Amino acid sequence: MAAMGKDVIRESGVVPFFKVANAGEVGIDTPANRKGDALRTWIRSLSGFQKEALVRSAKTGDTWRLVSDEGPYLNGHDAAPCPLAFLSTGMVASFMNEILALAGKQGVEIRKLKLIQDNYYTMKGSMPKRTMVGGAENIDLQVEIDCDLDDASLNAFLINATYASPLNGLMRGQLESLFKLGKNGRELATAQVAELDGALFPDPGNHFDLARRAAGDLTLMEPVGPTPKKDVVKGTTAGGSSLSDEQDRRLNIGAVAVLREDGIKDLQQMQYSPYGTSFRFLSSEDGRAPDANTLISAGIAFCFMTQFGRFVSMLKLDLPDYRIVQDTHFSLGGASGGTGRAGEADPIETHVYLETGESDETAQEMLDISEKTCFLHAFCRTDLKTRLKVQRV
Repeated sequence: MAAMGKDVIRESGVVPFFKVANAGEVGIDTPANRKGDALRTWIRSLSGFQKEALVRSAKTGDTWRLVSDEGPYLNGHDAAPCPLAFLSTGMVASFMNEILALAGKQGVEIRKLKLIQDNYYTMKGSMPKRTMVGGAENIDLQVEIDCDLDDASLNAFLINATYASPLNGLMRGQLESLFKLGKNGRELATAQVAELDGALFPDPGNHFDLARRAAGDLTLMEPVGPTPKKDVVKGTTAGGSSLSDEQDRRLNIGAVAVLREDGIKDLQQMQYSPYGTSFRFLSSEDGRAPDANTLISAGIAFCFMTQFGRFVSMLKLDLPDYRIVQDTHFSLGGASGGTGRAGEADPIETHVYLETGESDETAQEMLDISEKTCFLHAFCRTDLKTRLKVQRV
């Protein structure tokens, strides 16, 4: 089956990931920093399932441009990582941040460290019947490590480090995301999803095109070939399979993290199910590469945007253009930020801008269905745990 839309990401000739040199000129600012880090994410649809994000962090002051695509399972061009890859790589980077920071505080010498993570999601129900729902499941984290802690001390150390991650705030408890809705330049009330207090933010429109690349020679993201295959349950591989009307499937996105000699984290995303291309990310908290919170925030926004594309393509609705502005709020890391506490987060706040000839009621339904089928909004509203496995090397 032919891919949907043009391959804008490749045809544009623009480097997929880069630091933005002129965020002020672009017009993207940050939310009030009420917990430790506040990130504003702009996302626009490019073509088909291709999307572009600008993410600005109050903590780092940096703004990053990122892109996302889907593989054959959604008739995508496979030109960039899927949305779930960003959450997985951001999450494993955040875990590594806290492990290393906690080791430094406690005087633990870590001679070797590798993290292997698996994230799981579900999609069940019928899109024509409006019963399709996305879900999120507990995370598996294997830590390969060489250090002098005994088994009991090492297990407690790693549990404390994972709890210290700011992402812990989205995993623990059940956070209901908040939304504002705009259609063709005017604000609409939401229908089923919870409405955010306050006015709809200004639409970022075409301000994305103003972003200029800052100097830098690192390749921040690149494909590394087909993902090594493994047995999966209810996986999908066929072209367009994620667009089927009736679904009962389980997704598995993996991430492997190691620390380079220069201190940058090398992250490889594994696209086990739906099966696809593996991409390598670089991540750093010092501005050389996107930080963990930036990758996490982009992943949530990219995933939510994908659900609009799925819904309107499956139901053949009119939605030629759509954008969102998303705010995420995280505490500082318990170890990396010196708080000594478990990581915290506020509910995701999202402003949606639809350009459509459909009715107001259909626009509201687009938002409701997209929230209900979004894996990462399900991640936020589900109480999740990290299942830890330790392997000494």
